[in-house]
Amino acid sequence: MVNQQMSDIEIKNSQTVHGESKEMESSSQDPNLESQTQESKSSPGPFKVIQSVLAAMIGIQSDKNRSRDFESGNIWHYIFVGIVMVAIFIFTIIAIVESALENAV
Repeated sequence: MVNQQMSDIEIKNSQTVHGESKEMESSSQDPNLESQTQESKSSPGPFKVIQSVLAAMIGIQSDKNRSRDFESGNIWHYIFVGIVMVAIFIFTIIAIVESALENAV
C-alpha cells in the first residue's frame, strides 16, 4: 500500500514540467483527479472571485487558489471586483478619519 502511494507520488513528480503537472491519462489511479480537472475548467462563481480578491488584497491568497484564478477565471471579473473593493476600502478609511476628526474637536 505504501509502496503504491510512493510510486504514484514519483509518477506525479516525474510528470511535472516547469512547475506545471501533466494530467494523467487514466483516472483509475486517482479518482479525485477527474473532479479536480472539472473544477479547474469551470469558471469560479462570484463568491469565489470576491474571496480571491479579498485574500489577494491582504496577502493570504494560497498558491492553489491563485493557480485556479489564473487558469479558469476571467480577468475582467477580477479587475472589476478589485476596483470595487479598493474603492470601498478608500471610502471606509475616509469615513473613519472624518469621524475621528469630528469627534476630536
